[in-house]
Parts: sequence; structure tokens; C-alpha cells
Amino acid sequence: MDTKTIIEDFRSNFKSDILGESIRNEKRVIITIKPESILKVSEYLYKRAGFRFIIASAVHTKRGFEIHYHFSKDESGLILNIHLILDKDNPEIESLSNMFNASNWIEREMHELFGINFLNHPNQEKLISEGNWAEGVYPYRKDFK
Repeated sequence: MDTKTIIEDFRSNFKSDILGESIRNEKRVIITIKPESILKVSEYLYKRAGFRFIIASAVHTKRGFEIHYHFSKDESGLILNIHLILDKDNPEIESLSNMFNASNWIEREMHELFGINFLNHPNQEKLISEGNWAEGVYPYRKDFK
């Protein structure tokens, strides 16, 4: 299945959940979704569309806490980034750790560095910060004026 067909299929399944998209090239696509859609989108990508979860990354911007979930369709070389923006004051989202063991550590890291709460995470204990900074301090948060 080519990239165009994959994206059209995704659009038809999640039309009301998609907030935007950027097709960088035939091997790199970014789709912005509503945060509350992450579980159903991830399940669809994994179970129906044949993608695998690679990793997630986060950044704190003026818009809020942005997360990119990186998925790969290995046979075609397509990297699909599912992008979402969390609330500035209450950054929380459902954990993917119960679907993908590989997301466990990165969600713990994002929790420690940004203060993002991953709902239903099986073990949101500290991963890297023990003794490095005070409780409630999130070193990657920015102070926007």
C-alpha cells in the first residue's frame, strides 16, 4: 500500500479527529489529532494498518505541550508522526504503555522533564531524576512571557 492510500484510509477513519496534516514527502507525514483520540488512533495504526510504535518526543511551546508519536510502516519506509497539543495548565493524556511496552520509559521521561501526566500508566515513578532536582520541578518546561 502506498503512502497516498494509507493517508486517505487514515483520513476516512478519523476525519473528525484530525486537526491538520503535513505531508513532508512520500516517506514522512505528520498528522495532528485531538489528544483524546490517541488511543483509538494508535490502536488503528498498530492493529489494522500494520504500523509499529517507534518512540515519542515532546516539546513545550507557547501553544502547550506538544507530543509527536512516531510510527513506522517498515515495508514501505513510511514514518507517520501523530502530533497533538496538550493543555498548558493541565498537560495530561492517556498512556500508550498498556498497548506498547516500548512507550513506558519515554512516557516516564516526559513526565519527569515536562510534568505531563500519562493517565493509566502502569508505573509513572521517577526514571532519571532521583536527587537531580526538586520534587515538582520540571526542567524542560519553559516560562513564556
